[in-house]
Amino acid sequence: MANQSLIEQYKSIPTTAISDAMEGLNNLDSSIKPLKDTYKISGKALTVKMPIGDNYSVMKALDAAEPGDIIVIDAKGDLSRAVAGDFVIGMAKTLGIAGFVVDGAIRDLEACKALDFPIFCKGTTMAAGNKAGQGEINTAISCGGVSVQSGDIIVGDCDGVTVIPQESAQKVLAGSLEKIEKDEQRAASVSEDVAAIKEHLKKQLAKSAKA
Repeated sequence: MANQSLIEQYKSIPTTAISDAMEGLNNLDSSIKPLKDTYKISGKALTVKMPIGDNYSVMKALDAAEPGDIIVIDAKGDLSRAVAGDFVIGMAKTLGIAGFVVDGAIRDLEACKALDFPIFCKGTTMAAGNKAGQGEINTAISCGGVSVQSGDIIVGDCDGVTVIPQESAQKVLAGSLEKIEKDEQRAASVSEDVAAIKEHLKKQLAKSAKA
């Protein structure tokens, strides 16, 4: 299980650097976006597999979640019924849950934004979900085309959401920090120097031509 220290370190790292460290793998489909560009999440996943339109398992997840968890919901990409609305989101915020990642829809958009609780979802709808008693939590799911296990680290920001398998968390963290350092060095090397920018472009074009 990912420890809290790792999760805290990931909070300062942009998803772009994490994506580069994983060679572009494990990024959720780009349709899953934050309701507000300012949202930033980092935490361990608590997975939910729900049948279309039946959000009973989301209630189970709220009951099982620990403060700081991110509830990741496989709603099959369905936009016809909401996974949650402002009442459920309000409960999640009070319970100390760190965010929702939904391969599906939420509702009560204005009220959810007012709660200022990080939600990353595929879309919105007016229709409420049902509670027929189906679904599972803490099981392997597919969310946004990516396999997610409970305990994996979820990081999201304005660019999207990425999943770091818990067994790779240390390695990906090191790679992400290395990528950030390289980017900073590259930016410093060109700065506002036109000649340096031209030289950098020349090297990049030559490298691409050889590929």
